[in-house]
Amino acid sequence: MINKIKPAIRTENITYAVRDIVVLANQVAKTGKEMLYLNIGDPNLYDFAPPKHLVDATYQAMLKNLNGYAPSSGIKEAVDAIEREAERKGITNVHDIFVTTGASEAIDICLTALVNDGENVLTPTPGYPLYTAIASKLQMMENPYYLNEENGWLPDIEDIKSKINDKTKAIILINPNNPTGSLYTKENLQQIVDLALEHNLVIFADEIYDKLLFDGKKHISIASLNKDVSCITFGGLSKNYMVPGFRIGWGIVSGRKEVLSDFIEAVNKILRARLSANHPEQYGIKPSLEGNHDHLTEAMKKLTRRRDLTVEMLNAIPGISCVKPEGAFYAFPKLEMKQPDAHFVSELIRETGVVVVPGSGFGEVPGTKHFRVVFLPNEQILEKAYKAIGEFFVKYREKYPDLVEV
Repeated sequence: MINKIKPAIRTENITYAVRDIVVLANQVAKTGKEMLYLNIGDPNLYDFAPPKHLVDATYQAMLKNLNGYAPSSGIKEAVDAIEREAERKGITNVHDIFVTTGASEAIDICLTALVNDGENVLTPTPGYPLYTAIASKLQMMENPYYLNEENGWLPDIEDIKSKINDKTKAIILINPNNPTGSLYTKENLQQIVDLALEHNLVIFADEIYDKLLFDGKKHISIASLNKDVSCITFGGLSKNYMVPGFRIGWGIVSGRKEVLSDFIEAVNKILRARLSANHPEQYGIKPSLEGNHDHLTEAMKKLTRRRDLTVEMLNAIPGISCVKPEGAFYAFPKLEMKQPDAHFVSELIRETGVVVVPGSGFGEVPGTKHFRVVFLPNEQILEKAYKAIGEFFVKYREKYPDLVEV
């Protein structure tokens, strides 16, 4: 008899749709089918590259043997540069800045420092699966609020109001949003600030895509709207500077010091316990934030063409509609059907080799079906993929006529 080692119950509900779908894709790829990957938000897999001054600064740090442990909160040069970036974003009343192994670690540390078993955090739906995974690990209560697809995927303020209770500790915003590409308005953000002040909530502002904006749009950091609101603004090098593998992120804590002091100490306890973030890569933070941003100009030209192609081709498919993204490099098309979107995506991958992520992996308004696409690949790949999706959906509707809404 085998006496199996049983994993912790807290891991049962941990899923990560973006990576989980790759298991099926790998199986299909082994059959020899041509694969078109529209599932991973990694610019380096396509025709994007980080700025040379970022790579050079990191390389030079390695040559100087700056390869040991760094200070737990980050090297002074990096922290000072992040503080100046906060000032440029209009964030004042800053009391702590810390560098982490990607923004994901910063988010994990801050939730760990804030939320007790049985308490809850308002998380956007749809939203990034990382938050659901951390919630499961910490045994937080799920408290999703909805983004309104009919209103450009902005947070539904009335829904947020209805979800706040005496166990609610924080609200999470992803702006620009993953998976929808929405960019939040000043009016919408101000309403969230007002709710946070009224209910003493901490705002977790995930702004990792804040420089990837379309059509001349301007990003507004929610922490800039009120110096007293308790806010942690998360950023990093991964997306804006095209180095997701460097795993360099940060958190900026702002608000009233007397309100935040105990929380800040709790965060720093965890930072000290895990020693430090990657060391040499931290020397890339200052030149990235303060050097030229020519790489972004070129990147946004490419992404604008690919965004426009995505919206045009997907909206031309009967039964599929797509809200035009205003930031990041994702779109979240809606499927008019009754079948689970995970079934649609699985069948799509098996039949066409086009890899997208089911909307259910990000959370959805009940009764709606979606899938997420990454429009980082070049136009030729995207055009081929969207044409395949359109042809497949025609067959899908014929195969499952009772499961497609008309």
